Amino acid sequence: MQFGLDWKKRHGGTLVVGVLLTWLFLLSRPEWSPMHQWNRALADTSLVMVASSMAIGPLSRLWTPFRKAIPWRREFGIYGVLLAFAHAVFILIGWVNLDLMRLIGYEFHPQLLRYVMLQHGFGLANIIGIVALVYAAILAVTSNNASQRLLGGSVWKFVQQGTYVLWWLSVAHTGYFLYLHFQDFHRPTPEPNWAQWPFAILVLSVMALQTAASLRTWRVKNRPALSLS
Repeated sequence: MQFGLDWKKRHGGTLVVGVLLTWLFLLSRPEWSPMHQWNRALADTSLVMVASSMAIGPLSRLWTPFRKAIPWRREFGIYGVLLAFAHAVFILIGWVNLDLMRLIGYEFHPQLLRYVMLQHGFGLANIIGIVALVYAAILAVTSNNASQRLLGGSVWKFVQQGTYVLWWLSVAHTGYFLYLHFQDFHRPTPEPNWAQWPFAILVLSVMALQTAASLRTWRVKNRPALSLS
């Protein structure tokens, strides 16, 4: 019964964090249209929650008190994935109007009466985002004890290693829209998105934690050999 209570607390706490972050991100861009406000708020919250899930593991290896946070990795990852899907829905309905050709960078040319490629980077970034969502769906569906029992420990761990793929696909997708998409020479360049520097710091922080944790693990495992040399 205690396990059930802890499970409910983690889901409730993660849900509260997700709602608060989304609300704060919405307030941070009052000059944007409602569609883009929601689109970016959901995407930003999703990225922060996935980054938090990625950071908990290295933090627990570097500092013992963070081991208590390990059970939260699953909830942060699941809600990050759900927010990513909500972000995708806003893109499909609000930005490309359910036109899948527009999603991959094509626009209908009225003179040629066919679709032509106009936004190469937009299409590539969205394809990366779609692949990330596929990985995310697999990870979310298998992030439970029943899947772990069904797949077995080794297979389940192999599947869950896809979190690293998901993370870097998400970084590539987000980085394009933060730094490149709105730099078109033929259109007015908007003011820089305030999230550019926080995004860079977030990504570098996760990289630094993973590197430090890997070095610490290597040092601990090789300590006897190092002491003998």
